[in-house]
Amino acid sequence: MEAKVSINTAYAPSEDVVARSIHGELIIIPITSGIGDAEGEIFTLNETGQAVWNKLDGKRSLKDLAKELASEFEGSAKEIEKDVLGIVNELVKRRMIVKSSRN
Repeated sequence: MEAKVSINTAYAPSEDVVARSIHGELIIIPITSGIGDAEGEIFTLNETGQAVWNKLDGKRSLKDLAKELASEFEGSAKEIEKDVLGIVNELVKRRMIVKSSRN
């Protein structure tokens, strides 16, 4: 059963992956088998995904993270919250980020 992502919860990168910026792309590479998906385990993030990833510190909730991003990017707070939840849902599903133990 998949865990439901909550806007009021903090998330952080999994210890089972490493992320590297290469030529402007953020590439997430599993260091533990079974992370990622069946098509390929290396995962890349676009500019929006990178902005979210860089703020996933396990301390601030996704709601606070979205508010911060709203001040940096164009778009309504609701649109940005929706984008953040979409990205985080995908990363949680792939087990590349985890719910913070501070929650």
